[in-house]
Amino acid sequence: MAKENVCIVYGGKSAEHDVSILTAQNVLNAIDKDKYQVDIIYITNDGDWKKKENIVNPIDDIDTLRLTDVNAGEISHLLSTGSLGGAYSAIFPLLHGPNGEDGTIQGLFEVLDIPYVGNGVLAASSSMDKLVMKQLFAHRGLPQLPYVSFLRSEYQKYEHNILKLVHDKLEYPVFVKPANLGSSVGISKCNNEEALKTGIEEAFQFDRKLVIEQGINAREIEVAVLGNDYPETTWPGEVVKDVAFYDYKAKYKDGKIRLDIPADLDDEVKMTLRNMAVEAFKATDCSGLLRADFFVTDDNQIFINETNAMPGFTAYSMYPSLWENMGVSYAELISRLIELAKEKHEDKKKNKYKID
Repeated sequence: MAKENVCIVYGGKSAEHDVSILTAQNVLNAIDKDKYQVDIIYITNDGDWKKKENIVNPIDDIDTLRLTDVNAGEISHLLSTGSLGGAYSAIFPLLHGPNGEDGTIQGLFEVLDIPYVGNGVLAASSSMDKLVMKQLFAHRGLPQLPYVSFLRSEYQKYEHNILKLVHDKLEYPVFVKPANLGSSVGISKCNNEEALKTGIEEAFQFDRKLVIEQGINAREIEVAVLGNDYPETTWPGEVVKDVAFYDYKAKYKDGKIRLDIPADLDDEVKMTLRNMAVEAFKATDCSGLLRADFFVTDDNQIFINETNAMPGFTAYSMYPSLWENMGVSYAELISRLIELAKEKHEDKKKNKYKID
């Protein structure tokens, strides 16, 4: 059987650049190279695109993926033709954060009419912006914790009023989050006003818009969703932390977390979480994959926290681990996502683009 030519895109102009490279190493070492001929495109932190074709050997040294010996190329040219001489069967973007999972690069693939893994422009952009996401969840009737949101320019002009609003609407502890960043970058847990001010300054280094959320004493439960129009879900898993807050360092560097899969929950709660994950998937018109994150209290109240349109995707991340528990291996999951990308692109071809 002839191989399919796919291209993995990673790196990117984002604070989550290094996470993306780590993910690319994991995917490259797991993808079925008997089925796929794999090319790679590395986007540097400065935004240059570099391509290397037909990756065959395992990637042992992650720094080789920085392609320091490769010259930058023209974007549309790099994407138009694969190493087998034809168009790519699919592009697999493993990009996190702004310019990667916020709809921008998805728009590029749409304009170039290339099949690509994962969510489209609307789903990616709305899932990336925590405020827009919360507004869509509210429209869908999904229960959420209270929050406050404001812009950098508003805080500079009305700091006193905004701090009063936070005090009036929320109780400590609160979480300060950049609206458009993932992997827990720029997030602070704040137990008093001094910490709140510091957290706000920290978060504004990464984004012009913040969301401050009510903290809660609850378990952190996650559900993986896979599919297009008729998505499937996993049994929930739990993030068990040895640290006060599951930040970027704990998530990717320290290993100070444990994933309990499946989570120890009542069967009724598990099914409710799976159903709510599908609702969240549909609320933002997702395709391909999504991880839905929830809080579950001791008395089994459920609140949706957020969704992640490009969840952590290393071999040991929650999303692939949840599917592993369902009998879907990491390599098989990669193949299924590529198939879903092709299916979505074929469906798009049914649309008419001119009026008879």
